[in-house]
This record gives sequence, C-alpha cells and structure tokens, in this order.
Amino acid sequence: MSAIQLFLLSVGFFGAGALAALLFRPAASLARWLAGAACLAGSISGVLCALSGAGTALNGVAPQTVALLSIPPFGNLAIALDGLSLLIVAVIALVGIAASLFMLGAAPEQASIGFLTNLFMGAMLLVAATSNTFFFLVFWELMTLASYLLVIWEPEKRESVRAGFIYMLVAHAGAALLMLAFLILYQKSGSFDFNAIRQSQLAPALRSLIFMLVFIGFGAKAGMVPLHFWAPGAYTAAPSHVSALMSSVMKKTAVYGLLRVSVDLLGAPLWWWGVIVLIFGAISTVIGAFYALPERNLKRLLAYSSVENVGIILMGAGLGMTGLALNQPVLASLGLVAALYHLLNHAFFKSLLYLCAGSVIDQSGTMDLNRMGGLGRRMPWTALTFLVGALSISAIPPFNGFVSEWFTYQSFLAAGRVTNFSLRVIGPLSAVCLALAGALAAMVYIKAFGGAFNGPSRSPAAGAAHETGKLALVSQIYLALGCLVSGLGAPWVVPWVAAIAANFGGGPAAVVSGGWTVFPLSAGQATLSTPLIAILLVGLLSAPLLIVALLGGRRVAARSDVEPWSCGYGYRSVMSLPASGFDQPVKVTFQPLYQARRILEKPFQVVGGFSRSAVQFILRAEPLVETVVTRPAVRLVETAGQWIQALQMGDIRVYCLYIIITLAVLLILSFGRSGL
Repeated sequence: MSAIQLFLLSVGFFGAGALAALLFRPAASLARWLAGAACLAGSISGVLCALSGAGTALNGVAPQTVALLSIPPFGNLAIALDGLSLLIVAVIALVGIAASLFMLGAAPEQASIGFLTNLFMGAMLLVAATSNTFFFLVFWELMTLASYLLVIWEPEKRESVRAGFIYMLVAHAGAALLMLAFLILYQKSGSFDFNAIRQSQLAPALRSLIFMLVFIGFGAKAGMVPLHFWAPGAYTAAPSHVSALMSSVMKKTAVYGLLRVSVDLLGAPLWWWGVIVLIFGAISTVIGAFYALPERNLKRLLAYSSVENVGIILMGAGLGMTGLALNQPVLASLGLVAALYHLLNHAFFKSLLYLCAGSVIDQSGTMDLNRMGGLGRRMPWTALTFLVGALSISAIPPFNGFVSEWFTYQSFLAAGRVTNFSLRVIGPLSAVCLALAGALAAMVYIKAFGGAFNGPSRSPAAGAAHETGKLALVSQIYLALGCLVSGLGAPWVVPWVAAIAANFGGGPAAVVSGGWTVFPLSAGQATLSTPLIAILLVGLLSAPLLIVALLGGRRVAARSDVEPWSCGYGYRSVMSLPASGFDQPVKVTFQPLYQARRILEKPFQVVGGFSRSAVQFILRAEPLVETVVTRPAVRLVETAGQWIQALQMGDIRVYCLYIIITLAVLLILSFGRSGL
C-alpha cells in the first residue's frame, strides 16, 4: 500500500473507533476495548504510512497528493505528505500507540473517552496532512473541540470545567488570528490551496503582518510564554493518556503550523522573524523551568516542563529561520535539525512521564508529591521507566534529550559566526537561558522522582500501592525504549531528521553523522557518540561489581535489618525531606521571578497592617500573567455571556424582531450615504 492509502486507512480506523464507542456506549467496557483497539490499529497504520512515504519524500520527489472532495469556493480537501508532514504523522502515531495501550489498560471505562480520543487522533493527523487552509482550520477546530471535551470529562469538578473554559478561550482567540491570516492569504492569492498561496506575491509588510498573526495564533496552542497559562489546568484535568497526547503531540501541530506558514507558504522568512521566535523560545524555556520547580502537583509540574521544552523547540526553529533568511545554510540546517529532533524526542519522554504519572496518581490517589513517597519499592517498573523519562528530559547522556539539546548548542555556536549584530547579541543570551533551564530541569526531576519513588510512604494509599495494569506497563516500557533508541541510535536517526530539514528548507542534505558519531556538519568542529558514552557508563557501573567479585569472592556481608532512628527518636515518615523542601533554596533565591505566587516570605513583617485574609490572598495568588490577563478576560467573557443570555426570551416573535432590526441596520449602513 502507498503512503496515502495507509494514511487514509489510519484515519478510517480512528473514525471506526469513534463510531464503535458511540454504538456500544451502554456497554462501557466493550466500548473502551473497541475504541482502544481501533486507536491502536490507526496508530500502527500511521507509523507504516510515515515509513512508506519517507523514502520518496526525502529524495526530493514531489509530495504524494490526493484530492478527496471539492467544495467551492473553499477548494479541494487534498492530502499531501511531504517530509515535514510525515514527521508529524510519525510523532502522532508513535505516541498514539502508547496512548491507546494505556487507554486499554488504565483509562476510566467511559465510552465518551474512547470516542473523543479517536476523534482527537484523527483530527491531528488531518491537520498535519491537509494542503488547504480552510480545511486546515476545520480540522484544527475539530482537534480543539475534542481536546476541550476531554479536559472537562469530569463536569462535576469545578476545576475541570474552569480549566476547559480557559483552554477554549485561548484556543479560539488563537484560531481567530489564524482565520484572519488565512483570509488575507485567500484575498491575495484567490485560493485556499497551499500551492496557490506559495505562488502569490505578497508585499513585505503584509507578509510580516501574516507572520505575526500566525506566530501568536500557533504560539497560543503551543503554550508559549506568555500564552502558556491554560496548560497546567488543562493537562491536570484531562485523563493521563490525553494529557500525554496534548503535551507531546498537539503542541507539535502548532509548531508544524508555524513552520508550514512562515517558511513554506510565505516563502523565505525575514531575519527578524527568526529572532522573534528565538526570543520567545528562550523566555519560555526559562519561565517554564522556574515555574516547574516549586510545583507539588505532579501533572502541573509536567505541564510547566512542557512549556520549557516547547521553548527549546522554538529556539531551534528561530535559529533555523534566521539562517534561511540570512542565507546561512549551516545555521539553517543545524537550527532546523535541533528543532525537529527535539520535537521527536520530546514526544517520547514527555508522553512517557505523563503515563507514568497517571499510574502513580491512580495508585496513590493523589497528585501531591508530598503525599507519595516509597513507590519505587511497590511500583518498580513504573519507577524505572519514569527514571528513563526523567534522565531523557534532563538532557543526561546518552539519552535522547541530550542529543537534541547538543544540536541546539551547536546551532548557537554557528550563530556566533553570523555577521548579523542582533543575532550575535541575542544568540549567546539564549544559550545562557538554555543552560540555566537545563540545570533547573535536573532539579525538577530529581525532586519529582525522589518525591514520588524514594523515601518512606507519606500516605496510607501510597503504602498500599502496586503496579498498574499490564497494558499500561507495556505502554511505558515501549516509550522508554523509544527514548533509548532515539538516544543511542542518534547516529542512524538524526540523518533522517536532517534530510527532512533539508527537504523543507530547500537546501542540500546536511551530513551530520558518520559511523557511531554525530557532528554539526563538520566532524572537525565537534563529535558526539552516544553508543560509546553508553558503553563507558556501563563499564563504569560494572567496574565496582567486578572488583568486589575478584577481591571479595562469593561471600556476602551480613545485612543488618533494624528500625531506623533519628537523633534518639523512632523514625517517622514526617522526618523525611518532602518534595517541596527540595526546591526551597531556589524559590527563595529567585523569589522575584515567581511574582505574586510567593511574593512574601514573611508577610506580617512586610505588609504590617494588612489583614490576614489579604495576606493569604497574596500568598495563594497565581503567577502575574494569570492574575492580570487570564482572570479578567474570563470574567469579561462570562459577563458578556450573561448579558447575551438575557436576550434569549424563548419567544419566536422576539427573535423575528431581532432579525428585522438587524436587517434595518444593515440597510441603513449600506444605502444611507446614497440617499436611498
């Protein structure tokens, strides 16, 4: 079967899974199994589609295209699979395999979850493959609607409903900007089809306006700072496998959209477009890492960490766009390779962490790290796979996160050789931001792993925890292996990503690997061999065991098993360091960055006569962006909705009156000046 046929088969499986969940809704368990099996089949078909189309797409052959239907004046619903689309399809499908297994093994037995998950997956695939801006927006909104309904899947919880409302508000504000940008493109090109837009001639000012519209619109869905505030609540409220899909896949469709419009449809980008993307990527990287550190809620911690990693992807994309604009092929290639490879790697380790978090939360009955502890002994496989994800996201060699961040650093070094003054100033500052975020990320995941899996159990539920279902464990092990393969196998995986970057950027394919090593276009500049690092690490860890075996023989020292004590007192779990105590020094040192969240360490000494309730309000306030922007916007929309709702009298005669008044106003506006 061709790549197009496999793609359509994948979408068909997702559609069948959604339909099966609806038809068998009364039998919730059966509906979940049918929906999960169809989701798994659709994801496997998506992976086969990416593998089938990769060869022709990366050899410079025109993308495979098929027109499914035509709706004048909106044009053709056409599916086109070039290298970038196939990469996004592969990312969606690879994570979809794990999500479907987890849904079968650990998700709540609700038919609606199976229906919406399949709908969500199919919509994301169509977003990545359609070659028409109108249908792109249709599938984009379908993706948003499905994810919104998954966020509020527990409507009895006020927090879930509010998180979904904020998410929907931000998503539709971004979609409105995208719609405006696409309407401008339609007005200038006369068509919604990608090919017609590529051939249109746009003035530089108009191109820049469209770029800013799509940058903000896609940035909102990607969770870019300062538009990130919807993510913690939405990811916390959604089922764990949906949180994994939203964080590790849905955000990538936004990055895909930004690259597709900015680089492909608008032609060669202007240099300052890339600098803007780079700056906001650097800010997102630092802010995401800082806000992840003090979180006790495990899912919110992972959500802020996603903000950080989206920032890393945007930094690579910004450098690549700047390189294309300045005709610097080395910078363009390295930046795009760094962005696309981190996009792939983040899909593996962040979805792994969310699925592990789902298992931990299900067994411990809480998202609070301070109420977990000791789960490593009771959930060893979950602990091991979470550790793999934590090492990967912390960029510890030889795992995959280290490789993509290494390429990002190499692209910063390439930026230092560019004559553009702005880039030579902003590039090193962004590299410092990446280094700072890397150190903070290591602290975040030491805290997360230690708080959840080490130490004593801090709650009865944590003390009685056990491993989750077998299929959920299989999904976690599968993603952990993905982190290892894309890390240890970097010399063989990165060339494919480099070919996609070259194919998309319009340049020659960059040579980035040889044998067991990867390098930034030139082996004389720097080399990295993750297989060799792995061999050395295994040898280092095995050396003590070998020495003991040679010198100590087979005798094992006697083991003493007694109750621990602390300063003469019997040991209790409250004596252990909780997760929130680990990050206390950083919270104090960087207190201004947390704004109102931790504005006062000793409130009564500073605020004097303020009332206790006012102080408590300040201490519990969220970050400044949410306090100043989000909540007022939500209140404004809610108030407007109440006023609009008052117009609904339920009387058909009143509605007819509204229509007549509207027509009269339109007639006056249209013909008033002509004297008619």
